[in-house]
This record gives sequence, C-alpha cells and structure tokens, in this order.
Amino acid sequence: MELKPGSRWRSAVCTAEAVVVRPAKGAAVLECGGHPMTALTAPKPEGLTLSPDHSGGVAVGKRYFDEETGLEVLASKPGTGSLAVNGRALQLREAKALPSSD
Repeated sequence: MELKPGSRWRSAVCTAEAVVVRPAKGAAVLECGGHPMTALTAPKPEGLTLSPDHSGGVAVGKRYFDEETGLEVLASKPGTGSLAVNGRALQLREAKALPSSD
C-alpha cells in the first residue's frame, strides 16, 4: 500500500473515506474497521464485516495521526469503523489554539 500525500482511501467495511495528509516514514498499512483500506477507485472486497474491536467511528473533517510512523490522514467521509495503521489505532489530532488577537 503506497500512502502518498493526497492519495484517497476508503474502508472495506463501512462508509469511511480518508485522504493522506502526511505519509508514513516506512511501510504502513492503513486500516479501518479492522481491515486494510482500499484505494478509492478499487472495488470493495466482499464478505468482510466490521470488527467490534475497531468500531469507534470516524468523524468527517477530523485529522488522525500515528506518532510512531508519522502518518496523518484527513477523514473525508464518516464511518462506523475506526482508523488504524499496522494494527495500532490512529489518534485524533486536536485543533491548535490560536493566539488571542486582543
């Protein structure tokens, strides 16, 4: 799986979609719902179901990251599965507080 900046991926088990903002430093497998994500244009694999252990959900417009690999993705569609890389859950990146303009 080549996670290049701007590449678009979709879940094999739910409606979630994501865009790579920052690629991983090494080899990585982007997952959602406990299964590898597929390229947006590739057909969805059949017969897969959402893993209960990976059903935390994806919120549209939020950024998710993995500190170990440096991977950062932007959720472009919501879904019931949760995002992971190499089996490790991605963390939600909080918005940075802007300085006061007073």
